[in-house]
Amino acid sequence: MTSLPTRCSVTNCESTVSKAGYTLCYKHWLEENKRKVAKKVKEVEPDNAKKINLLTSTTLGEKLGIGSRKLNQVLSELGWIERSKKGWIPTTQGKKLHAESRESHQSGIPFVMWPEAIVTSKILTNSVQELLGGKGTEIKVKLDAEVKNEKQAGLREKLDKFKPTHRATDGHWVRSRAEVLIDNWLYFSRKVHAYERLLPVEEELYCDFYVLEGNVYIEYWGLDNDPKYRERKERKKEIYKKYGFNLIELNDEHIQNLDDYLPKMLLKFNVIVD
Repeated sequence: MTSLPTRCSVTNCESTVSKAGYTLCYKHWLEENKRKVAKKVKEVEPDNAKKINLLTSTTLGEKLGIGSRKLNQVLSELGWIERSKKGWIPTTQGKKLHAESRESHQSGIPFVMWPEAIVTSKILTNSVQELLGGKGTEIKVKLDAEVKNEKQAGLREKLDKFKPTHRATDGHWVRSRAEVLIDNWLYFSRKVHAYERLLPVEEELYCDFYVLEGNVYIEYWGLDNDPKYRERKERKKEIYKKYGFNLIELNDEHIQNLDDYLPKMLLKFNVIVD
């Protein structure tokens, strides 16, 4: 029977070894074990911790064929970045796309870095093509069978069934007197806005109004007595919530007093009405 070594094999260590097959005392065994673990981690890190290649707006713009200034306008309009201290920072939606905030070492002005994969985003490329005046390609969205049916008879039902017959002061053709009042209010309040804009999301969804300042979406719910309409309304609200968009909801009560309601509602999103 092999006898246990009585002393630790480390030079000048007087501690004894207490387990068969070991040549180190407990203290030196711990130190050796830590070194082995650290070595394994160091060997694994290059494979498991590959850094994401990040691009500045200038580099991203070059890949998309657009200048950095215009690209930031597109990214802001999509709701992916917002102004801060003369620069830009990612919004909640931008962070979901793995955008990262940086600051200039010289000026302290913030800017945003984007993962290289963002260049393949259909939403982004489509928006850039629209800005450049190109024909572009219609965004292809992944829809399950239920949403496909909704596309045919739901989300676009109002657009297909009811043709725009009301003309607002700014030239927008809208679908009801209430929408005329909303459109005119935004126009005379000098708020740049779009009507029935396609939202930058995977689902096919059109808002009633979009206010560029503050990236605010406005929905007018006018047919709450219709069960199918209420169902579509709730689904639409879930999509707004899913993407964290700034949403203002209006009903008939608000329409009669837009001057009282809309300034306060817009102020919540830092949009000031003079």
